[in-house]
Amino acid sequence: MDDFAKRVNLLHEHHEQLLCRKNNPIEWGNGIYEKYMYPILTAEHTPLEWRYDFNEHDNPYLMQRIMMNATLNSGALKWNGKYVLVVRVEGADRKSFFAVAESPNGIDNFRFWKEPITMPDTDDPATNIYDMRITQHEDGWIYGVFCAERHDPSQPHNLSAATATAAIARTKDLINWERLPDLKAKSQQRNVVLHPEFVDGKYAFYTRPQDGFIDTGSGGGIGWALVDDITHAEIKEEKIINARYYHTICEVKNGEGPHPIKTPKGWLHLAHGVRGTADGLRYVLYMYMTSLEDPTKVIAQPGGYFLVPEGDEYLGDVMNVAFANGWIADEDGKVFIYYASADTRMHVATSTIDKLVDYCMNTPEDGLTTTASVETIKKLIKKNTL
Repeated sequence: MDDFAKRVNLLHEHHEQLLCRKNNPIEWGNGIYEKYMYPILTAEHTPLEWRYDFNEHDNPYLMQRIMMNATLNSGALKWNGKYVLVVRVEGADRKSFFAVAESPNGIDNFRFWKEPITMPDTDDPATNIYDMRITQHEDGWIYGVFCAERHDPSQPHNLSAATATAAIARTKDLINWERLPDLKAKSQQRNVVLHPEFVDGKYAFYTRPQDGFIDTGSGGGIGWALVDDITHAEIKEEKIINARYYHTICEVKNGEGPHPIKTPKGWLHLAHGVRGTADGLRYVLYMYMTSLEDPTKVIAQPGGYFLVPEGDEYLGDVMNVAFANGWIADEDGKVFIYYASADTRMHVATSTIDKLVDYCMNTPEDGLTTTASVETIKKLIKKNTL
């Protein structure tokens, strides 16, 4: 075996060790969920065939011809008995694309499918697409709702000016995708989630109205809108169901994560909240519940955050960010929460339906003032000293 072939074999062996690495839970968590020792997907988990030219004549130094930068913000679903993520993969060129990775247990041994997803364009092609929410809808289709980003035509000389729309695609096999027209709305929408059931015979969307690409402006929080025809989806009426508040974890903006999980007690929601700090924006995850009879009615909302970056999770391309747009609820009640840290890598945390419902229903709400927070703590102290 020549030197090039040996180097190729060593490269494959090293990659296989990474893919097969066992992921153990971290001890001494918060009792709500378990985090795990290693990220489940990183740029290094992407197939070697996506990055290397294995022709010795064309690539004698065995260089990466196409480098990958990050794996993040993945939609999720249980598919043919496997735990499947539709991953946002970002290349070194800053362009994101979608690729499917699957695991037999949802915690480790994730492997990407052979090729990335080929997502059809609309008549107005996007420069970049990312952050797909996956919904297995009762109409029989699997829908992906994601952000389509384009340069803002009203600011031709500002190369940082962008516009965002909610793009919609659907599939029956996660390989062949039908692209539908982007969601029409009065405001910019880059954080939209499809509810898994019809509501009053219509498709229901969780939205986040924004005045601009980054700034929420007059957008009040997580919205709700009903649409007659998803193949020509248009928001005509929108109401805020989960609002932003001053000096909270979602002061700057908030948005729905994955679609909610239906439980006997109500719909479980996972969302992200954003606040400003001296070091930039901080993204955290929080939870709330809505009524089964009226999905727009909040029936429980624990105060504060649910999950934040910890340790090495804090470090990466965009510091101090935890973001989730995918989770899977198994039939036995176990829940796999897939979250990205620092816009760089994917992790999993596990819990159960019962634990998450208990957390939502029995954790005190945010009283919105220091005085209220202290009184809440004193009530717990008193209870524990009786």
